[in-house]
Amino acid sequence: MKSKAFIAALGISLAGPAFADPVLGTYQTQPGDSGNYAHVEIYQCDANICGVIRKAFNGSGSPIKSDTVGKRMIWGMKPQGGGKYAKGKIWAPDRDKTYSSKMELNGSSLKVSGCVIGICRAQTWRKVN
Repeated sequence: MKSKAFIAALGISLAGPAFADPVLGTYQTQPGDSGNYAHVEIYQCDANICGVIRKAFNGSGSPIKSDTVGKRMIWGMKPQGGGKYAKGKIWAPDRDKTYSSKMELNGSSLKVSGCVIGICRAQTWRKVN
C-alpha cells in the first residue's frame, strides 16, 4: 500500500511541469528609451505570474552591467485563459514608472501593455528560452 501511495505522489510531482503555464520562460524586451533591452524571466508566483530582469544589453546586443538586473519587473499578473493575463503591474526601468498591466501570449510573442494616469505603452517581447 505504501508503494502505491509513493508511486501516485511521484506521478503527481512529475506531472507538474506538464501543466506549467505556457507563458513561463525568458523573453527579450524591445529597446526602451535608452536603446537598451533586457531578458525577463517570467515565472509562477503563487497563483499569479511575475517577472524579473535577468540580463541587460545595449543597443548593439552586448551584455551590460545594470542595476536593474535582479529587479522585479512584473508582478500580480492573473491568468485569464486563452493566453491572456491581466490585473498585474509592470515596472518600466527606462522611465522608472509602474503601470497597471496586461499581457497576451501568441506563440512565442508576448504583447505587454500598461497604463498609468491615462498614459499607455506597449511592447511585443519574443521568447528566447
